[in-house]
Amino acid sequence: MCCNMQLTSSPLAGSMGAVSAPLAPAFSPLYQQIKSLILNSLRSGEWKPGEAIPSEMELALRFRVSQGTVRKAIDELAAENLLLRRQGKGTFVATHAEQQVQFRFLKLVPDSGPPGSEGPAQRDIIACRRTRASADIARALALRTGDPVLQARRVLSFAGTPTILEDIWLPAVPFKGLTAERLANYQGPMYVLFETEFNVRMVRAEEKIRAEPASEGREKLLKVERGTPLLSVERIAYTYQDEPMELRRGYYRTDTHHYHNTLG
Repeated sequence: MCCNMQLTSSPLAGSMGAVSAPLAPAFSPLYQQIKSLILNSLRSGEWKPGEAIPSEMELALRFRVSQGTVRKAIDELAAENLLLRRQGKGTFVATHAEQQVQFRFLKLVPDSGPPGSEGPAQRDIIACRRTRASADIARALALRTGDPVLQARRVLSFAGTPTILEDIWLPAVPFKGLTAERLANYQGPMYVLFETEFNVRMVRAEEKIRAEPASEGREKLLKVERGTPLLSVERIAYTYQDEPMELRRGYYRTDTHHYHNTLG
């Protein structure tokens, strides 16, 4: 008789019994399984961005594990910026409205100080229109060529100097009703708008970085000489469900800023 070797103490473990074929043993640590369960609740929207999640004791009772196991799972989710611990208040679902989360995906920082030291960026929405996805846009967003997408272009300025030009593509269906006026009138970070008004939460991103000369009208929008080196950053942002929900191509001036990333 073959045995299904699983953690029987785990809330994920199924009932054991006779099986027709041997299964691969599951050696996932218990705290990782609890982490997956908490992540499932985040994905399903049980706890919204900015809301408190149940206490470690409540989660331990819910999953029938120790508080230490729950704490280790929460520690990892906090390290991944999906949860946020507040001393004496509890643990909350991270939101891009939080200062320490706002600059997760913006790695361009001023030479003179840390992220955010210049104050909020001045945003100029150049355009926002509905269009059809080209083959490369569709591939990045897991759509079909020709599917409807929203395309936006904006310039971010710091201390009155245009510093970042961004072209953004979003699948049209989840962002129905998004307009240039709505983008221009919203005072907070764009990802907070996505969270609060469209229920779309970006939790991770992948980037490709290269150097490109300023051309194709970008030099005019960024007020630099044609051919000036720009840092080109292509980013795909993903939701809890690991769905690509945004393609963003940014062109950064680096005469007063630099790209900063911490590797660990």
